[in-house]
Amino acid sequence: MLKLHRELSMSVRRTIENNEETRIRPSKTYQSFVAAARGHRELNFIEKYVRNYITREVRNVLELEDAKEFGKSRAACEYFGDVISFDTTYNTNRYNIVFGSFVRVNHHGQSTLLGCTLMKNEDTQSFKWLFECWLRCMGENAPKDILTDQCASMQRAIEACIPTTIHRWYIWHIMKKIPIKLNGYKRHQEIEQEKSHVAWNSLTKESFDKNWNDFLMKYGLEDNK
Repeated sequence: MLKLHRELSMSVRRTIENNEETRIRPSKTYQSFVAAARGHRELNFIEKYVRNYITREVRNVLELEDAKEFGKSRAACEYFGDVISFDTTYNTNRYNIVFGSFVRVNHHGQSTLLGCTLMKNEDTQSFKWLFECWLRCMGENAPKDILTDQCASMQRAIEACIPTTIHRWYIWHIMKKIPIKLNGYKRHQEIEQEKSHVAWNSLTKESFDKNWNDFLMKYGLEDNK
Protein backbone atom coordinates (compact mmCIF):
# COMPACT_ATOMS: atom_id res chain seq x y z
CA MET A 1 0.00 0.00 0.00
CA LEU A 2 3.03 2.31 -0.16
CA LYS A 3 2.66 5.21 -2.56
CA LEU A 4 5.35 3.74 -4.79
CA HIS A 5 3.19 0.65 -5.48
CA ARG A 6 -0.25 2.27 -5.82
CA GLU A 7 -0.36 2.47 -9.60
CA LEU A 8 -3.20 0.44 -11.11
CA SER A 9 -2.13 -2.21 -13.59
CA MET A 10 -3.24 -2.09 -17.22
CA SER A 11 -5.66 -5.00 -16.77
CA VAL A 12 -7.20 -3.36 -13.69
CA ARG A 13 -7.68 -0.08 -15.53
CA ARG A 14 -9.26 -1.83 -18.50
CA THR A 15 -11.71 -3.63 -16.21
CA ILE A 16 -12.63 -0.35 -14.49
CA GLU A 17 -13.23 1.33 -17.86
CA ASN A 18 -15.40 -1.51 -19.14
CA ASN A 19 -17.44 -1.63 -15.94
CA GLU A 20 -17.96 2.14 -15.95
CA GLU A 21 -19.26 2.05 -19.53
CA THR A 22 -21.79 -0.63 -18.54
CA ARG A 23 -22.83 1.43 -15.47
CA ILE A 24 -21.48 -0.99 -12.85
CA ARG A 25 -21.00 0.81 -9.53
CA PRO A 26 -17.39 1.43 -8.40
CA SER A 27 -18.04 -0.49 -5.17
CA LYS A 28 -19.10 -3.54 -7.17
CA THR A 29 -16.04 -3.22 -9.38
CA TYR A 30 -13.75 -3.07 -6.35
CA GLN A 31 -15.42 -6.07 -4.72
CA SER A 32 -14.83 -8.06 -7.91
CA PHE A 33 -11.10 -7.34 -7.60
CA VAL A 34 -11.21 -8.40 -3.94
CA ALA A 35 -12.95 -11.66 -4.82
CA ALA A 36 -10.48 -12.40 -7.64
CA ALA A 37 -7.50 -11.72 -5.34
CA ARG A 38 -9.12 -13.66 -2.47
CA GLY A 39 -8.93 -10.84 0.04
CA HIS A 40 -8.24 -7.14 0.55
CA ARG A 41 -4.70 -7.83 1.75
CA GLU A 42 -3.72 -9.19 -1.65
CA LEU A 43 -4.52 -5.90 -3.42
CA ASN A 44 -2.21 -2.90 -3.57
CA PHE A 45 -5.11 -0.43 -3.89
CA ILE A 46 -8.35 0.41 -2.10
CA GLU A 47 -11.81 1.37 -3.38
CA LYS A 48 -10.93 5.06 -3.29
CA TYR A 49 -8.32 4.50 -6.01
CA VAL A 50 -10.98 2.96 -8.26
CA ARG A 51 -13.26 5.96 -7.77
CA ASN A 52 -10.41 8.41 -8.34
CA TYR A 53 -9.45 6.68 -11.57
CA ILE A 54 -13.03 6.87 -12.83
CA THR A 55 -13.26 10.58 -12.00
CA ARG A 56 -9.84 11.47 -13.38
CA GLU A 57 -9.59 9.30 -16.49
CA VAL A 58 -12.69 7.39 -17.58
CA ARG A 59 -15.25 10.17 -17.47
CA ASN A 60 -12.92 12.57 -19.26
CA VAL A 61 -12.57 10.03 -22.07
CA LEU A 62 -16.35 9.64 -22.30
CA GLU A 63 -16.76 13.42 -22.45
CA LEU A 64 -14.25 13.58 -25.30
CA GLU A 65 -16.20 10.89 -27.17
CA ASP A 66 -19.42 12.85 -26.63
CA ALA A 67 -17.66 15.93 -27.99
CA LYS A 68 -16.68 14.01 -31.12
CA GLU A 69 -20.29 12.93 -31.69
CA PHE A 70 -21.38 16.50 -31.05
CA GLY A 71 -18.93 17.66 -33.73
CA LYS A 72 -20.39 15.14 -36.18
CA SER A 73 -23.90 16.44 -35.51
CA ARG A 74 -22.79 20.03 -36.07
CA ALA A 75 -21.09 19.11 -39.35
CA ALA A 76 -24.17 17.16 -40.45
CA CYS A 77 -26.36 20.15 -39.66
CA GLU A 78 -24.16 22.39 -41.82
CA TYR A 79 -24.41 20.03 -44.80
CA PHE A 80 -27.97 18.72 -44.51
CA GLY A 81 -29.69 21.03 -42.02
CA ASP A 82 -31.83 23.02 -44.45
CA VAL A 83 -34.93 21.16 -43.30
CA ILE A 84 -35.20 19.51 -39.88
CA SER A 85 -37.99 17.96 -37.88
CA PHE A 86 -38.55 18.30 -34.16
CA ASP A 87 -40.78 15.71 -32.57
CA THR A 88 -41.96 15.36 -28.95
CA THR A 89 -44.50 12.57 -29.39
CA TYR A 90 -42.46 10.06 -27.35
CA ASN A 91 -43.67 9.90 -23.77
CA THR A 92 -43.64 6.35 -22.53
CA ASN A 93 -42.06 6.21 -19.08
CA ARG A 94 -43.62 6.45 -15.67
CA TYR A 95 -41.96 9.80 -14.84
CA ASN A 96 -43.96 11.62 -17.53
CA ILE A 97 -40.79 12.92 -19.19
CA VAL A 98 -41.14 13.87 -22.85
CA PHE A 99 -38.37 12.87 -25.26
CA GLY A 100 -37.74 15.33 -28.10
CA SER A 101 -35.53 14.74 -31.13
CA PHE A 102 -34.02 16.96 -33.83
CA VAL A 103 -33.76 14.91 -37.02
CA ARG A 104 -32.75 15.61 -40.61
CA VAL A 105 -32.39 13.51 -43.77
CA ASN A 106 -29.01 13.14 -45.50
CA HIS A 107 -28.22 12.66 -49.20
CA HIS A 108 -28.86 8.91 -48.86
CA GLY A 109 -32.40 9.50 -47.62
CA GLN A 110 -31.39 8.37 -44.12
CA SER A 111 -32.72 10.01 -40.95
CA THR A 112 -29.90 11.33 -38.75
CA LEU A 113 -30.13 12.60 -35.18
CA LEU A 114 -28.97 16.19 -34.65
CA GLY A 115 -29.77 16.34 -30.97
CA CYS A 116 -32.27 15.18 -28.38
CA THR A 117 -33.74 16.28 -25.09
CA LEU A 118 -35.79 15.18 -22.11
CA MET A 119 -38.43 17.71 -21.09
CA LYS A 120 -40.62 17.90 -18.03
CA ASN A 121 -42.62 20.92 -19.23
CA GLU A 122 -43.89 21.72 -22.72
CA ASP A 123 -44.49 25.43 -22.23
CA THR A 124 -43.17 28.31 -24.33
CA GLN A 125 -40.27 29.16 -21.99
CA SER A 126 -39.04 25.57 -21.96
CA PHE A 127 -39.12 25.37 -25.75
CA LYS A 128 -37.36 28.75 -26.07
CA TRP A 129 -34.57 27.55 -23.78
CA LEU A 130 -34.30 24.32 -25.77
CA PHE A 131 -34.14 25.96 -29.21
CA GLU A 132 -31.59 28.52 -28.01
CA CYS A 133 -29.35 25.77 -26.60
CA TRP A 134 -29.69 23.66 -29.74
CA LEU A 135 -28.82 26.61 -31.98
CA ARG A 136 -25.66 27.32 -29.97
CA CYS A 137 -24.68 23.66 -30.26
CA MET A 138 -25.19 23.79 -34.03
CA GLY A 139 -23.03 26.91 -34.44
CA GLU A 140 -26.03 29.27 -34.73
CA ASN A 141 -26.98 27.65 -38.06
CA ALA A 142 -30.74 28.16 -38.19
CA PRO A 143 -32.56 25.77 -40.55
CA LYS A 144 -34.55 27.10 -43.48
CA ASP A 145 -37.55 24.96 -42.54
CA ILE A 146 -38.63 23.14 -39.38
CA LEU A 147 -41.39 20.53 -39.19
CA THR A 148 -43.30 20.07 -35.93
CA ASP A 149 -46.71 19.11 -34.64
CA GLN A 150 -49.38 21.75 -33.97
CA CYS A 151 -48.21 22.70 -30.48
CA ALA A 152 -48.95 26.39 -29.85
CA SER A 153 -46.18 26.77 -27.24
CA MET A 154 -43.66 25.33 -29.69
CA GLN A 155 -44.85 27.68 -32.42
CA ARG A 156 -44.38 30.75 -30.21
CA ALA A 157 -40.88 29.61 -29.22
CA ILE A 158 -39.88 29.06 -32.87
CA GLU A 159 -41.15 32.54 -33.82
CA ALA A 160 -39.07 34.06 -31.01
CA CYS A 161 -35.84 32.05 -31.39
CA ILE A 162 -35.58 31.33 -35.12
CA PRO A 163 -37.80 33.94 -36.82
CA THR A 164 -36.17 33.44 -40.24
CA THR A 165 -37.08 29.73 -40.26
CA ILE A 166 -40.28 28.67 -42.02
CA HIS A 167 -42.42 26.64 -39.62
CA ARG A 168 -44.46 23.82 -41.13
CA TRP A 169 -46.73 21.18 -39.59
CA TYR A 170 -46.40 17.45 -40.07
CA ILE A 171 -49.01 16.44 -42.61
CA TRP A 172 -49.75 13.15 -40.85
CA HIS A 173 -50.59 15.06 -37.65
CA ILE A 174 -53.21 16.94 -39.63
CA MET A 175 -54.50 13.96 -41.61
CA LYS A 176 -54.98 11.73 -38.55
CA LYS A 177 -57.56 14.21 -37.22
CA ILE A 178 -59.78 13.95 -40.30
CA PRO A 179 -61.74 10.81 -39.22
CA ILE A 180 -62.43 12.40 -35.83
CA LYS A 181 -63.63 15.69 -37.34
CA LEU A 182 -65.80 14.14 -40.07
CA ASN A 183 -67.12 11.03 -38.37
CA GLY A 184 -70.56 12.60 -37.76
CA TYR A 185 -71.31 13.17 -41.45
CA LYS A 186 -73.14 10.60 -43.60
CA ARG A 187 -70.64 10.83 -46.46
CA HIS A 188 -67.60 11.01 -44.19
CA GLN A 189 -65.81 8.05 -45.81
CA GLU A 190 -66.16 9.51 -49.29
CA ILE A 191 -65.01 12.95 -48.05
CA GLU A 192 -62.02 11.41 -46.21
CA GLN A 193 -60.88 9.52 -49.29
CA GLU A 194 -61.11 12.54 -51.55
CA LYS A 195 -59.44 14.83 -49.04
CA SER A 196 -56.59 12.35 -48.62
CA HIS A 197 -56.22 12.18 -52.41
CA VAL A 198 -55.89 15.98 -52.56
CA ALA A 199 -53.33 16.05 -49.74
CA TRP A 200 -51.10 13.16 -50.84
CA ASN A 201 -51.31 13.37 -54.63
CA SER A 202 -50.93 17.11 -55.22
CA LEU A 203 -47.24 17.37 -56.10
CA THR A 204 -47.03 21.15 -56.53
CA LYS A 205 -48.53 24.15 -54.78
CA GLU A 206 -50.50 25.02 -57.92
CA SER A 207 -52.03 21.56 -58.23
CA PHE A 208 -52.91 21.51 -54.53
CA ASP A 209 -54.64 24.90 -54.74
CA LYS A 210 -56.66 23.76 -57.75
CA ASN A 211 -57.56 20.34 -56.28
CA TRP A 212 -58.46 21.89 -52.92
CA ASN A 213 -60.73 24.50 -54.47
CA ASP A 214 -62.44 21.81 -56.57
CA PHE A 215 -62.92 19.74 -53.40
CA LEU A 216 -64.51 22.68 -51.53
CA MET A 217 -66.84 23.47 -54.41
CA LYS A 218 -67.92 19.84 -54.85
CA TYR A 219 -69.08 19.59 -51.24
CA GLY A 220 -70.29 23.20 -50.89
CA LEU A 221 -67.62 24.13 -48.35
CA GLU A 222 -66.40 27.39 -49.88
CA ASP A 223 -67.57 29.44 -46.86
CA ASN A 224 -66.67 26.82 -44.25
CA LYS A 225 -64.17 28.03 -41.63
